[in-house]
Amino acid sequence: MTDLGVLEGVTVGVLGGTGAQGRGLALRWAAAGIPVVLGSRDAGRAEVAAKEVAELVAAAGFVGARVTGADNAATAAQADVVLAAVPWDGHGELLASLAAELEGKVVVDCVNPIGFGKTGPFPLEVAEGSAAQQAQSVLPGSRVIGAFHNVSAVVLADLSQAEVDTDVLVVGEERADTDLVIALADTIPGVRGLFGGRLANAGQVEKLTANLIAINRRHKTHAGIRITGHGL
Repeated sequence: MTDLGVLEGVTVGVLGGTGAQGRGLALRWAAAGIPVVLGSRDAGRAEVAAKEVAELVAAAGFVGARVTGADNAATAAQADVVLAAVPWDGHGELLASLAAELEGKVVVDCVNPIGFGKTGPFPLEVAEGSAAQQAQSVLPGSRVIGAFHNVSAVVLADLSQAEVDTDVLVVGEERADTDLVIALADTIPGVRGLFGGRLANAGQVEKLTANLIAINRRHKTHAGIRITGHGL
């Protein structure tokens, strides 16, 4: 069983907190009672989004949600764990600009380098091997973990869906860091975090999102993934 006690006193910052994926995860964490700071290039926009998230959480019957908004630098500085949920275009540049604020922290990267063509979605080649590995290359003083790549933003945003039916593959170098992020995943009802190997495995997890988008478009759904097997 996951030890959720590792999250005691932890504040999560979300870079890209006004986007669909970042906002959806922030919503679920706020509902679970985790303090969240939404980040954006525009602090005013982040503050508006934070107020909206807090209102949605309260309307769904969850009490005591602590959600604030700030610009990206302030978000990175205030948070203990920081989620990067920013567009692939500009991903490395933004993170590099926040290296000082992210020094010594766990940075969770959920960015999927995906392109779209006439035949549908496809993974983009990344020189470092994956978005998560690019993040680690520009943040040498941080500990980057890859996670939350394959979770539907639409399902996350809908608190009327009491459970989010999906597993989250968590990849990274240090056991304590991956356990922390697995605990973050497990705070979302229905979600199960699973260790998926070292950071070098992030590319496969990111690329799988292209397959899920194709499946979801064809079947008009918001599918996730489940890992099955004896003992899991």
